[in-house]
Amino acid sequence: MAYTPSLARLIQLLAKLPGIGEKTAARLAFFVLKSEGSYAQDLATAIADVKASTRFCSQCHGLTEDDPCPICDDSERDQTVLCVVEEPSDVIAVERTHGFRGRYHVLHGAISPLDGRGPEQLKITELINRLEPGEVREIVVATNPTVEGEATAVYLARLIKPLGVEVTRIAHGIPVGGNLEYADQVTIGRAIEGRRTM
Repeated sequence: MAYTPSLARLIQLLAKLPGIGEKTAARLAFFVLKSEGSYAQDLATAIADVKASTRFCSQCHGLTEDDPCPICDDSERDQTVLCVVEEPSDVIAVERTHGFRGRYHVLHGAISPLDGRGPEQLKITELINRLEPGEVREIVVATNPTVEGEATAVYLARLIKPLGVEVTRIAHGIPVGGNLEYADQVTIGRAIEGRRTM
């Protein structure tokens, strides 16, 4: 059985989403097809709305509908601490912990020479500009524990420390609920390096 042209187009577009293969795209397309008409319309409207309304905050470069974003606009947050992350989704991940009350700066990637992405492609100049008024006392580098994330963290530390701002790195190690026997050597090594007094 061949797909109708409109169904084939929907499958083709869904398959372009990250982590979605052709079979999953077909399953999603059939779900939309079988759903009530209002669901398909609501889905299409939500996709159009998110593209029309969501933009990057002029201060932190995170996602927002209002500029500045609610986090940058919150006077209760600690203005002396900036958490630097790779992507806007990382802000959401840190916020879910309810453990950080400072502000953020989103780089929009990590240094990756193999992918042709150097420091000039990231929001590093904007980060340095945020440090100039002298309010920020600490930068928490929360880039991913990958080769690219580590390279970015080292680059930022070398760039920022001479400005008199403390640069800290989030700890890496064994996840809660994990077993040592299943962890790799690098993870165990990082956990030991990042140990603290109890």
